[in-house]
Amino acid sequence: MSSRLDQIQAPIAGEMELFEKKFRASMKSKVLLLDRIMSYIVKRKGKQMRPMFVFFTAKLYSETITDATYRGAALIELLHTATLVHDDVVDDANYRRGFFSVNALWKNKIAVLVGDYLLSKGLLLSLNNDDFELLKIVSNAVKEMSEGELLQIEKARRLDIDESVYFDIIRQKTASLIASCCAVGAASAGASKEEIEKARLFGEKVGIAFQIKDDLFDYGTAEIGKPVGIDIKEKKMTLPLIHALRQADWLTKRRVIYNVKNNNGDSKRVQQVIDFVKQSGGIAYTIEVMNRYHKEALEILHTFPESPSRTSLEQLIAYTIEREK
Repeated sequence: MSSRLDQIQAPIAGEMELFEKKFRASMKSKVLLLDRIMSYIVKRKGKQMRPMFVFFTAKLYSETITDATYRGAALIELLHTATLVHDDVVDDANYRRGFFSVNALWKNKIAVLVGDYLLSKGLLLSLNNDDFELLKIVSNAVKEMSEGELLQIEKARRLDIDESVYFDIIRQKTASLIASCCAVGAASAGASKEEIEKARLFGEKVGIAFQIKDDLFDYGTAEIGKPVGIDIKEKKMTLPLIHALRQADWLTKRRVIYNVKNNNGDSKRVQQVIDFVKQSGGIAYTIEVMNRYHKEALEILHTFPESPSRTSLEQLIAYTIEREK
């Protein structure tokens, strides 16, 4: 984790430490194989931005973090981890965050069962504590993520993604998860339905800005966070390319789309697409749109009174669009 993220997390360091203990406990199993895999998953934790959004948003409504907030953060981590384990099986991926994936070490059958186990642990954690509102919020996010992924697969076959479809995809695939973190934080602190929706919308705008930043990495000059051109190689239509194609004449558009469809990992064709996007103003336009969502998120956040938690959330959303990986 970067030192900057450590500094942002500092005001809730105690809560995060306790959360980690509770989360580890929630993943325990009497089956030795399963317990070994759960320990492996816990050790591979990433930046932990999701629980940070839960705790900081909860603190906008109440300075005291309740057990419900800890359970809400654990529910999100359990269900999200389940989707990642299943994703690695679907993508036949051998690595995640620089570590071997579960399916690479224990094969697909075990990985699918592990994902199912994590899903059931999340459901039971909520049901056993009557956290129905939290379960509803997170289950809806998982549904949205699945729909977004399938929409992207459907559209990738024809490469007919325009800007409105692109935003539908990233709202569902990425933004719905951060939105659910903020909504869970608010709900666990006893916020009204209107306030929960406001927190959800705030998280959605942060999530969209986060994904746009991720899409910009594809056009970097160095391998930062992910290999340059990987989205193009995988035939994913992201905002820089969509905007550049909209500006192009028919012949140029046809040539670029042909290169995307038939790049077969050819670095020369991929680089031609990257050069076209940069020359057509796709990068500048995308940065402008990302900054607009950042500004809209801040406008919602600034409807809350000034507080250390509000300041921490400002820093956290700034990090999402200034990060280097």
